Amino acid sequence: MTATQDMIVPSFDDEASEGRKLAIICSKGNLDMAYPGLILGNAALGEGVELHLFFTFWGLDMITKSHMEHLKFSPVGNTAAHMPQALTPLPGMTTMATKMMKKSIAGLDVPEVPEFLELIKASGGHMWACRMSVDMNHLKKEDLWDGVDDIINASDFIELTDGAQLLFI
Repeated sequence: MTATQDMIVPSFDDEASEGRKLAIICSKGNLDMAYPGLILGNAALGEGVELHLFFTFWGLDMITKSHMEHLKFSPVGNTAAHMPQALTPLPGMTTMATKMMKKSIAGLDVPEVPEFLELIKASGGHMWACRMSVDMNHLKKEDLWDGVDDIINASDFIELTDGAQLLFI
């Protein structure tokens, strides 16, 4: 850096997040893919960032009443599961891996998915269900968790989150 260049110094005051938006598209409903969006969304809310979660395809399981408390972690084909892949398709492995993951998460005082959704909603987060995914799964608004703001199409979500930082999970 030359003496004529200005140094860029980050600002850590509350005004830095004022007007910021984060839009997270949650496209997967397995347990290990549910948490990244929830954790990042919760962190954004804690920093004063406006949050919009859009649940589409299998991510819809996270907010479907009949599925949201039964998300699983499948080690099959998941090399990050840290177990021999030859064992992963055996009967009971998904159940075992799910129990182990839930125990690890609980040990860190991280809430389960339904409780996490409640926390995010209570903190001002917005949650949207994808119209196409709802229709594909023959669901209605009453099949979804009560904290869901509405069922909207992708174009509406794009308009709603204009200018937002976007994450696809």
